[in-house]
Amino acid sequence: MDDDPQTLMLSALQHYAYCPRQFALIHVEQVWSENYFTADGNRLHERVDSREPEQRGNVRYERSVSVRSQVLGLSGRLDLLEIEGDPPNYFPVEYKRGKPKVEDWDRIQLCAQALCLEEMRECRIDQGAIWYWQERKRQPINIDEPLRERTLQIIQSAKDILLQGNTPAPIEDRARCRACSLIDLCQPDAFQRDHSSRYVRELYTS
Repeated sequence: MDDDPQTLMLSALQHYAYCPRQFALIHVEQVWSENYFTADGNRLHERVDSREPEQRGNVRYERSVSVRSQVLGLSGRLDLLEIEGDPPNYFPVEYKRGKPKVEDWDRIQLCAQALCLEEMRECRIDQGAIWYWQERKRQPINIDEPLRERTLQIIQSAKDILLQGNTPAPIEDRARCRACSLIDLCQPDAFQRDHSSRYVRELYTS
C-alpha cells in the first residue's frame, strides 16, 4: 500500500465490491491466502506485464502503467493502455482470468483506472475494455455517469472501513464465499452461528 494509509490500491476496490469483509481482512487485518483462482490470476498478469511497449500504426500500447489520483487517494497499475491519435485518446484495458460478470466488480476497477488517468493526463475517458482469459475476448465498457457514481461510492465506503478499522460481517452469499481464497480465515458459517446464538441469548437476558 502507499505511504499514505488512506491511499487505496486500485485492486482493493474490486475486493470491496466483491465483499466488504474480504476487503477488510486484506487491507485492515493484513491477511491473505492463495487459491487456484488468485494464483491463476497472478500468472495471467505476470504474462501481460512482462511484455514490452509497442507501436502498431497510429496506436501505442503501454503495459503495466503506474497511475494515481491525488484527489481520490488512489494508486496502482493498469494492465494495458492504448494511446491513439493527436491529441491522444486513452483507452485502458484490464485483464481478468474469468469471464464477464453481471456484477460490476471488474467494471469498478476499470473505471477507477480511468479516473486516475483523467487526473494525470487532463483528459476525458469514455470507454475502456476488460479482456477475459476464459473467453479470450474483450468486453467493451462505457465509463458512463452511473458507473462513475458507483465507483466513487465504493472508494468512499472502502476508505471509511480503513479509517474506522472495523471488519464487517460476512455477506449472505455462500456461493461467493466458496470462491473466495479467504474462506478458511473468514469462516462465514461459524460467524453466522455465533451471531445467531448471541442473538438468542440476548433475547432471554434483556
